[in-house]
Amino acid sequence: MEAWVDQAARLTKPDRVVFCDGSEAENQTILQEMLRQGDSFRLNEKTYPDCYLHRSNPSDVARTEHLTFICTPRKEDAGPTNNWMDPDGAKYKVGSLLDGAMRGRTMYVVPYIMGPANSPISKVGVEATDSPYVVANMRIMSRMGKVATERLGSSADFVPGLHSLGDLDPMRRYIAHFPEEKLIWSVGSGYGGNALLGKKCFALRIASYMARHQGWMAEHMLILGLESPGGKVTYMAAAFPSACGKTNLAMMVSALESQGYKVWTVGDDIAWMQIGPDGYLHAINPEAGFFGVAPGTGQKTNPNVMEAINRNTIFTNVGLTPSLEPWWEGIGSEPPAGLITWRGERWDPSKGAAAHPNSRYTVPAKQSPSISPNWEAPEGVPISAFIFGGRRARLAPLVYESFDWEHGVFVGATMASETTAAATGDVGITRRDPMAMLPFCGYNMADYFCHWLEMGMRIPKPPKIFHVNWFRKSADGKFLWPGYGENVRVLKWILERVEGRGQAEETPIGYVPGKKGLTLDGLQISTEALHELFRVDPDDWEIDLADSREFFAKFGDRLPQELREQHRQAVARIESAARPNRQPTRATPSRIF
Repeated sequence: MEAWVDQAARLTKPDRVVFCDGSEAENQTILQEMLRQGDSFRLNEKTYPDCYLHRSNPSDVARTEHLTFICTPRKEDAGPTNNWMDPDGAKYKVGSLLDGAMRGRTMYVVPYIMGPANSPISKVGVEATDSPYVVANMRIMSRMGKVATERLGSSADFVPGLHSLGDLDPMRRYIAHFPEEKLIWSVGSGYGGNALLGKKCFALRIASYMARHQGWMAEHMLILGLESPGGKVTYMAAAFPSACGKTNLAMMVSALESQGYKVWTVGDDIAWMQIGPDGYLHAINPEAGFFGVAPGTGQKTNPNVMEAINRNTIFTNVGLTPSLEPWWEGIGSEPPAGLITWRGERWDPSKGAAAHPNSRYTVPAKQSPSISPNWEAPEGVPISAFIFGGRRARLAPLVYESFDWEHGVFVGATMASETTAAATGDVGITRRDPMAMLPFCGYNMADYFCHWLEMGMRIPKPPKIFHVNWFRKSADGKFLWPGYGENVRVLKWILERVEGRGQAEETPIGYVPGKKGLTLDGLQISTEALHELFRVDPDDWEIDLADSREFFAKFGDRLPQELREQHRQAVARIESAARPNRQPTRATPSRIF
């Protein structure tokens, strides 16, 4: 580690180098430096003890996917869904920006562990950064400092990451990944996804490459445990694109808690999984905290996180009340008089939102009331189900189960979400996001699909694979399903299917709950709404399959033949369902309710 740090320091030329030990005394020094720099503020000590607000440069408030590169010797190894740069060219271009970038600054060396400190699945990274904000956040999001140094020892088996704020000019901003070297370089941004290099950069882009070569899985998945009345906990992992309720599902307050069904949180964003001696895929959450989106988070949507974030939390780009408390749209209260925006200006409703739409909270995971007793189990938790999901107004039923693993990989590879008018000015534009990994896969996604197919053959007890859609709408544009805590009813059916129970009927796209499959007592929902929630419309699916064929075409001959065959079979089933006079390949569209 010391040799790499010396090399990084020679390049960036800081005034001094500090090796972080992760202690509370050091943390207080880092927080004081954040305050001294003038872009961070201490919040109300009585109501939000040990909490801080940080304001980013307005040009630096989100991940910059168009400036994020996978640097492999061959362009085809990065694939058509990644930005590619030649490794030598990247080191010249990004290296010239890093050259002397830390003059007049301190380089903080942050050794950290992704995953529980004593887990064999965990891995060590080292980030060198000139941002105290990054250090403070990495302390929450990872096991940082002495514990990581001790685990690493004299080994060279770590993922190095060099980060500098540079001058924050978007024209001189790059996030470069060198998978073959397990190396990350980032310059020109202080935003979490670009600067907390243990998160998306290491835990997904680099780790996904490592996982393929080492025979495990690094996925953009939450991990939850569903406890049933007898006390047994069944673990599930779920992948959703953004704006599809991932964190809310992971930290759900169950609507069936009175019946003995409780949801436990293991992780809300990333899962690392290896085959265990019991034949199950065992998952750890490599992170130690939650880096969640604040707007829309409130007592109704996520009461557990609301209870967690009132202490030891760093807020980024939220509003600030006169009483020095954080505020954002959807928090559950009206904007108070004298509210200050994320830009530090007095709020005026004519000028837009008080909190940036991508404003964040960084909070220790252990503070959530829903945190699982096994969230730091060294061996991980055994995964019985994978759940894919997207935002589809018409197409996908509330829930369906794949026919088998290979079909499940096809379901994940073709998953998509529809844009909203607020985001794009147009409604219903379908964006493919396979396994919710499109921005985070560190190599060619065709090879990633191959890895999924190969893992299915290697796992003795593979998870069953499901797809959910909380966002189906009626003809008048209203959501048909109440969502939030009621989603546990869907998880209960998934649990029953995993256990070989659970009433189901076959449709052209998979198995959906039968007439009495879902537990609906206490839920006010009409028969018509239930019918629409599970209706499989062949015309809509023919359009979607044509779109997914175009997406698959991007990968050319590298796309696994198994997925081509799954697509062919899906088309045949839908065509048969659309022509009742023909002998159907599988059952006709569901008319369950």
